[in-house]
Amino acid sequence: MTLTRKFKRIWHKAFPWLRVVALIGLIAYAIDKGDGPPRYHVSGQARIVDGDSLFVDGLEIRLKNIDAPEGQQNCQRGGKNWRCGQEATRRLHQLIKRRKISCKGTHYDKHNRLLAFCSVGGFELNKWMITEGWAVAFGDYHNEERAAKRAKKGIWSSQFQRPRTWRAQQRR
Repeated sequence: MTLTRKFKRIWHKAFPWLRVVALIGLIAYAIDKGDGPPRYHVSGQARIVDGDSLFVDGLEIRLKNIDAPEGQQNCQRGGKNWRCGQEATRRLHQLIKRRKISCKGTHYDKHNRLLAFCSVGGFELNKWMITEGWAVAFGDYHNEERAAKRAKKGIWSSQFQRPRTWRAQQRR
C-alpha cells in the first residue's frame, strides 16, 4: 500500500471525528457567547451616560442584563409626559454619587462596550436598577422585575415603551 493510499484511508476514518469535534466546539461557543468567569475588571470614579451605561477609567461599560429608558425617552403618567429616561439616569447617579465603582465583565458588545456587573457600596447596580423599577430585565432579573412591576416602582408607575422598542422607532 502506498503512502498516499494509507493517508487517504486514515483521513476518511478520522474525518467524521474531526467534524464531530468541530461541531462540539461550535455548540460550546454558541452556548457560552463569551460568558463565564469575569475576565475584565475595572474600578474607579464613574461618569454616568444613562441608566445602563457609564464610563469608568475611560472605559465604556454597559450594565449587563438590564435595559434602562434612553436619556431622551418619555413615559406617560396620568396622561402627562415625564422624562423617565432622565429620571433613570438621575437615580443611578444618586446611588453612585462620587464613590468608587467596581465592574467585572466577560466580553464586549458590538459597540465595543464592556458588558459588566457593577457595584458600589455593597449594591449591585444592575440588580438595583431593576429592583427599583428604573430598568427592564434583559436576560436575567425577571423575579426582581415582576416585584417592581407589582409595586409600581419607577417606570412601572407609568405607561412606557420598552427601551429596545423605543430605540428601534427612533432609528426609523
